[in-house]
Amino acid sequence: MPRDLRAVASVTIDNERVRVTEWRFAPGASTGPHRHEMAYVVVPLTTGRLAATGPAGDTVSELVTGQPYFRPAGVGTTFATPTPSSSRSSRSS
Repeated sequence: MPRDLRAVASVTIDNERVRVTEWRFAPGASTGPHRHEMAYVVVPLTTGRLAATGPAGDTVSELVTGQPYFRPAGVGTTFATPTPSSSRSSRSS
């Protein structure tokens, strides 16, 4: 699998108060390194595992459809699918 396979982002709302982005992850896809300019909420649309690499090191989270989580602005992260299953999540910032 190519190392540079990227998750696909689709911005559905973007204004002065909020940005909503749907991310689609093919198996092995990654967002690439990035920093969040806004606080954000992720609402997974699919149950599955999501790997993250950031200042605190590497983690793997078990995401559950419809169970949101929050992160503050300024966090630098790379997200990737660690397993062969496809995952989707919607992020609101």
